[in-house]
Amino acid sequence: MTNYEKWHRAGRKGAPNGQCDAMALNDATLTETGLPASGQGRLLLIACGALAREILDLKAANGWHHMDLTCLPAKLHLYPEKITQAVRTAVAKHRDAYDKIFVVYADCGTGGLLKSACNDMGIEMVSGPHCYSFFEGNNRFAAQSESEITAFYLTDFLVRQFDAFVIKPMGLDQHPELRDMYFGNYDKLVYQAQTDDPALTRKAQRAADQLGLAFERRVTGYGDLETTLKQL
Repeated sequence: MTNYEKWHRAGRKGAPNGQCDAMALNDATLTETGLPASGQGRLLLIACGALAREILDLKAANGWHHMDLTCLPAKLHLYPEKITQAVRTAVAKHRDAYDKIFVVYADCGTGGLLKSACNDMGIEMVSGPHCYSFFEGNNRFAAQSESEITAFYLTDFLVRQFDAFVIKPMGLDQHPELRDMYFGNYDKLVYQAQTDDPALTRKAQRAADQLGLAFERRVTGYGDLETTLKQL
């Protein structure tokens, strides 16, 4: 059981900084509204809602009490053109309350605009093109990217939210016959496992079957996300 799961069951009582109650940390909330900051700590992480559980687990495991976390809605990944302005707004909202802000987004489809905005604001951010890369490790992902150009990636969060982020946005719930048009050029689904959860593995296998793809489970842990946050 991860630290998040313990907090989820316990509710607000005993959750670090009072931030991890069950209502705040369910996937639907993280997708639609994100996670508010607790107001405690001198360093604020502004992150994607899809990374909330991983970051909170890392905070607890390493005793990073100087860090606070706020997450923007994970659904912004369906509209990457909105991410940069959402991050700008979050920085402006919180800047006076913290000594430092760090953005836990990779480029995430912004075409370099997020990095440019962070440079303008004097804010650092995670390196990499997307979370698949930094979970795998940016150097390793880059080295194997050409040989895996036909791979479709899922993280723990995206396995749990497969319908919300893959099936429904593509209309496959209503028109499953479109599957091969969308996924005909892929040959495998790579599940990047941040945690060892047999239920998630089974769900990822079912997702691969649903898309007509071969299945590979790859244990990445937290990858460059962990090594980056350790330096803050």
